[in-house]
Amino acid sequence: MTAATLSDFVPDPERTALLVIDMQNDFLLHDAPVPAPGGLDLVPVISGVAEACRRAGYPVVFTQEMHRADLSDFGIELDFEPPHCLEGTGGMQVVTGLEPHPGDILIRRKRRYDAFLGTDLDLALRSRGVENLLVTGVCTDICVISTVHHARNLDYRCVVLRDAVAGTSPERHEAALLCMEHVFARLSTSAEAALVFGLGAPATVAARSRSGEIER
Repeated sequence: MTAATLSDFVPDPERTALLVIDMQNDFLLHDAPVPAPGGLDLVPVISGVAEACRRAGYPVVFTQEMHRADLSDFGIELDFEPPHCLEGTGGMQVVTGLEPHPGDILIRRKRRYDAFLGTDLDLALRSRGVENLLVTGVCTDICVISTVHHARNLDYRCVVLRDAVAGTSPERHEAALLCMEHVFARLSTSAEAALVFGLGAPATVAARSRSGEIER
């Protein structure tokens, strides 16, 4: 998608928030129970976009899937996936290098794939006048697509950053992007989105962060 086309889709870019979906150890580390291959490679990309959004004054929102240690809130999810992101374990933590900053919005105890279901995400966004969502995180084919579907039905304008999401396999990742692009979201890259949303150069910010020029 060109910057001009994306600009047509987003009439008011100042009403934007960055949504970082479930960038947690149990999806990203090498022994993750629900792995998103390539997910760790997203950390510098999302970190750069997050820094740019903070500088622009856009809310940065982190979601965390979390389940009770006794597994009582999984429901039929356990028919599809092993236990993961249990409260009180390291698996539920946001991955190193992408820790939320003071002032970021934390949506925790997300019990279902959809980040709006049973949380105050919609309230947190609407109370800040947000209309557009830059969507990043994992997994493209599970929590990302579930959240985007709900957001679209709430009339948020979703822009999925394809270089900042990862799925449970390359095939399912691409399939999810294809489905979302049809009527639920627009696809972009972090560089293209930076032009439209006035974010400068997020990739440069990420490089500075890795080199230690930006203090955390």
